[in-house]
Amino acid sequence: MAVIINMGKGANMIDFLIYALLAGLGVALVAGPLGCFVVWRRMAYFGDTLAHSALLGVSLGVLLNVDLGIAVTAVCLLMALGLVALDHQGVLALDTLLGILSHSSLAAGLVVISLLSDVRVDLMSLLFGDLLSVTKADLWVIYSGAGIAILLLATLWKSLISITVEPELAAVEGVKVARVRTALMVITALVIAIAMKIVGVLLITALLIIPAATARRISATPESMAMVASLVAMLAVVSGLGASWYIDTPAGPSIVISATLAFCLSLGLKQKG
Repeated sequence: MAVIINMGKGANMIDFLIYALLAGLGVALVAGPLGCFVVWRRMAYFGDTLAHSALLGVSLGVLLNVDLGIAVTAVCLLMALGLVALDHQGVLALDTLLGILSHSSLAAGLVVISLLSDVRVDLMSLLFGDLLSVTKADLWVIYSGAGIAILLLATLWKSLISITVEPELAAVEGVKVARVRTALMVITALVIAIAMKIVGVLLITALLIIPAATARRISATPESMAMVASLVAMLAVVSGLGASWYIDTPAGPSIVISATLAFCLSLGLKQKG
């Protein structure tokens, strides 16, 4: 009887690992091409701002008794659209706006959480991810969101490349620069919202940037860079989960460290382009 129980526990653990692996690979698949634009357009601080606003989304979701996924997505999208509007008005320099909104949203989220005295919120899970808690329902959300993001990126690929290389020339050629830029920010917000459970608020931007930065050194074209970035991100997920399983380390940080090691290895290779 004891053997049967142990086998059941082992099977459950295997299920958890499979769900975690599938979730990580789903996020990595879209993090590759999107991360390329984050690197090309120097949007790392924008990613941090959205990641910090995700914590505010969680706290508001708990406070208002709203599904956390919906709350985080809504807050990230509102933050992205707000940044677009403020940047268009030229109120302040974009990096200044990002700094204000990033720290303000993070602080507001922590304050709201501290006021929820009757609700226990796992801050470590929010900040650094809880990949092993992924469920089948989470997988549907992750792959649906990733699929939408990839479809949008594929549709807008040429326009995104144009506004990244030469926005003035793109405008002359008829590209709606403001609309395309807004779409990119919205896609980034969507991916950050769905990726929060995988690597956590503080590590999302790292998963976007590090594989793309690694791919940039060894890729000759934008398309090859996007594919290599996805591959590096997926390898980081697999190796990070392996490290988490064998040496009992947190899954999210282990994935980021794996991606960092890949980047360090790429430094020894001759940079393309």
